[in-house]
Amino acid sequence: MIRRTIGNSRPLNAIGLGCMGMAAFYGQPMEEADAVNLLHAAVDLGVDHFDTAEMYGMGLNERQLGAAFHDRRDKVFIATKFGPKYNLQTGERRVDGSPENAKRALEQSLSFLKTDHVDLWYLHRRDFSRPIEETVGAMAEAVKEGKVRNIGLSEVTAETLRAANKVHPIAALQSEFSIFTRFVESDGILDACKELGTTLVAYSPLGRGMLAGWSKDWKADGFDFRALMAPRFSGEALENNLKLVEEIANVAASLDATAGQVALAWVLQRADNIVAIPGTTKLANLKQNLGAADVKLTPAAIARLDALAAKVKGERYDEAGLKGVNG
Repeated sequence: MIRRTIGNSRPLNAIGLGCMGMAAFYGQPMEEADAVNLLHAAVDLGVDHFDTAEMYGMGLNERQLGAAFHDRRDKVFIATKFGPKYNLQTGERRVDGSPENAKRALEQSLSFLKTDHVDLWYLHRRDFSRPIEETVGAMAEAVKEGKVRNIGLSEVTAETLRAANKVHPIAALQSEFSIFTRFVESDGILDACKELGTTLVAYSPLGRGMLAGWSKDWKADGFDFRALMAPRFSGEALENNLKLVEEIANVAASLDATAGQVALAWVLQRADNIVAIPGTTKLANLKQNLGAADVKLTPAAIARLDALAAKVKGERYDEAGLKGVNG
């Protein structure tokens, strides 16, 4: 097991669990009992970092975690997020980073999670209508009140991270990072994290499942973000990208590992201030992901994997989604 810290946390398993897919965006949500069983099994296997958000099922995912962890709170490090708001009647979507919304969201999260504190509280997306300092200042008040242990940001630039860190230390920056998605390196974000003592929390380290194995004949089971708003999963782009996944599988075969394990090992071996939060709803996949900690990539394997990003086709989000990231 690889252990790394986030802010003032105890050493955590560097392979955590992204919980979004249990409640939203990847097909039908899990029944609460099934989600609780999976979360309990994760703890038994050594997972202690669990990532959720208000927008994951409009509180459903937080309630799943609350049901699972209310009686074993000391064993888990819980991260949640706020900011995006949806009007279910009109379909309007916007980000609200106001102090008022921050306070409302945190109280709701604490209630749903059945806890008196959040270990890591993120601004999920930047509110472009106000200075980042205003939102982080409001989040810092929650730290003073003892309701939050660490503050994080998600999908922001190095410049925004530095500005926020002047108001309060930013323990974590959550951004998409994988063999296929490497902007945190090219845009100076990872360098800024190292400079400030911020942990990079890599979400979608398996490329939303693609890097762990995917079929071009895949069909969505209910609403699935990948089928509607992720160009990499459609048409010619998907066919191209699946050929690149075959290259990852070839590297994995030479190391007696799976493609997913190699993809996770690649992320964790980029720097010692990175942790990953792959998501899954299946125990077998969870166990497989945890095995990535034992995979040691050779220089030759890394060189082969590093060459793939330039060959990827299709954006990670559609046009609307891209407007909300890298804020």
